Amino acid sequence: MKKNVVWASIALVVAACGTKEKEYDATGTFEATEVTISAKSSGELKLFDVTEGGQVENGAVVGRIDAFQLQLKKEQLETSRGQLNASKRQLNSTKNANDSRRLDLEKQLAAIRQQIANAQRERQRFTELVRDGAVPRKQLDDINYQIKVLEKQLEATSDQIRSNNASLADQSTGIAAQMEGIDAQAAGLEAQIRQIDDQIANTEVVAPFTGTVLEKYVERGEFVTTGKPLFKMADTRHMFMRAYVTSAQLQHIKVGQQVKVFADYGDGQKKAYDGTISWISSRSEFTPKTILTDDERADLVYAVKVAVNNDGYVKIGMYGEVKF
Repeated sequence: MKKNVVWASIALVVAACGTKEKEYDATGTFEATEVTISAKSSGELKLFDVTEGGQVENGAVVGRIDAFQLQLKKEQLETSRGQLNASKRQLNSTKNANDSRRLDLEKQLAAIRQQIANAQRERQRFTELVRDGAVPRKQLDDINYQIKVLEKQLEATSDQIRSNNASLADQSTGIAAQMEGIDAQAAGLEAQIRQIDDQIANTEVVAPFTGTVLEKYVERGEFVTTGKPLFKMADTRHMFMRAYVTSAQLQHIKVGQQVKVFADYGDGQKKAYDGTISWISSRSEFTPKTILTDDERADLVYAVKVAVNNDGYVKIGMYGEVKF
């Protein structure tokens, strides 16, 4: 009787184990977006503040390639630009002087015309006075003489203005042509300076995002060439787990779905994280040897990426589990 009770107990335990729900639906490994940062310029690596395993901030300058020759070239271009600006200021000064000269002659011409008009009014008044015998005729003759002198001055000034305008027109044409040439040269220099500025900016090694340095390929003082890998880093704050599911499980999951992710530290030690399915492969593949699925008999599975915000404890390559 006692023997039958023992076998019944064993049967209950086995039945209970058989009906126990699995703690996970799929397993996988944690990965991160990895980027290899390469040199954008050639020269000696003057500064390189990178340590494997260390953290770098987004936009931080972690290295600097020698840019001395580029700085010298930029100074030469800026000197040339200054000379062009000086020439342009001189031409503007000449143009302003010509305009001022033309204005002065116009003012002189207007003043002479006004004097002639005044003298003509005086002549009219003295003509009547002479006719009445109120003043001697000599005063009228003096006024007539003065008018003739003013008319000759008017004619001479007019001729001078016409001649001056023709000369100034030629000078203005020449100045305009020179200004266009200077502007064209200045535009070319500005383009060269912008190009040099871009080349100088490329001598700085900048972290593209906040992350962890995985590998370091060069040391400070080495000569690097354009395109040479300098270090590799990964975004360890925003990681994802690559898991594999069977075709039967696909009907229960979708992109954007909230799931539970467990980081496996071994010996039954796990830590739970909230995850989001960010990608589901459209093609099946054979089950990787290191992966367990809900249906261990499945030969073909689909890869799934589950995004996880890392608190610093999840490491690249660590095993994990996901519960849908």
